[in-house]
Amino acid sequence: MAKTYREVLQWASSFLEEKQVEGKAIEYVFLARMGWNKTQWLLHMNEPISNQAYEQIQADLAKLATHYPPQYLLGFAEFYGYQFKVTEDTLIPRPETEELVEKCLQLIPNDRAIKLVDIGTGTGAIALTLKKERPNWQISAVDLSLKALAVAKENAEKLQTTIQFYHSDCLSEVGEQFEVIVSNPPYISVDEWQFMDQSVREFEPKMALFAEKQGLAIYEKIAEQAKEKLTTNGKIFLEIGFQQGQAVQKIFQEAFPTKQVGIYQDLSGQDRMIIVQ
Repeated sequence: MAKTYREVLQWASSFLEEKQVEGKAIEYVFLARMGWNKTQWLLHMNEPISNQAYEQIQADLAKLATHYPPQYLLGFAEFYGYQFKVTEDTLIPRPETEELVEKCLQLIPNDRAIKLVDIGTGTGAIALTLKKERPNWQISAVDLSLKALAVAKENAEKLQTTIQFYHSDCLSEVGEQFEVIVSNPPYISVDEWQFMDQSVREFEPKMALFAEKQGLAIYEKIAEQAKEKLTTNGKIFLEIGFQQGQAVQKIFQEAFPTKQVGIYQDLSGQDRMIIVQ
């Protein structure tokens, strides 16, 4: 008798757990490939699995067992209710970064067309989400990786949004001033390499992860450039590593002595954002 979808996925999930891989990854990939939501899954899970679906699960399982990220396998990731193309040239957007976007939307008035720049845009997740949520804002996105910029431009087309793109090391090639600077920069210290998740370490782009000076180098560069690129009453929103709050706060307080530099926690209670205002 043919096995059901549920039986095969249970087996596949156990197989991954034995390899120290998150067992739910195969269900996530399978449902995305089938285009099924949870309700459709409940309707179909006890049906006999098709040969095609079984072969696809086997192929996906082989990749996932090597700690290959499920988002790269599918070629997309969900972020703030939107779907973004991801490749090995871009970081996979994380839920913590959705909280940075949420803070921007909460703290920036929506009564006029402000100018905002996203530094290290990657997939374009921050910049394009903000543009979708605030169509009247003038948004620019910057990245040093031409391959990442190509993905971000594809995402802009897919989401039917228009923003300005710059190939630049932070803001060095950008001539204008902005009222808001946002960034989720590379902030991991090389010393933290051995503590990182294997899938991140082996497959996500190093350029988007690591920074010199215990992970603080890009914050120093942004702080320096922001002195001339941020308008007088401008704001800065940054994602940080959970142990970097005080160090990044100090960098920006020294750069902007008259502004308030606050550390904000994510939903897990970890230091995750610095806001300069």
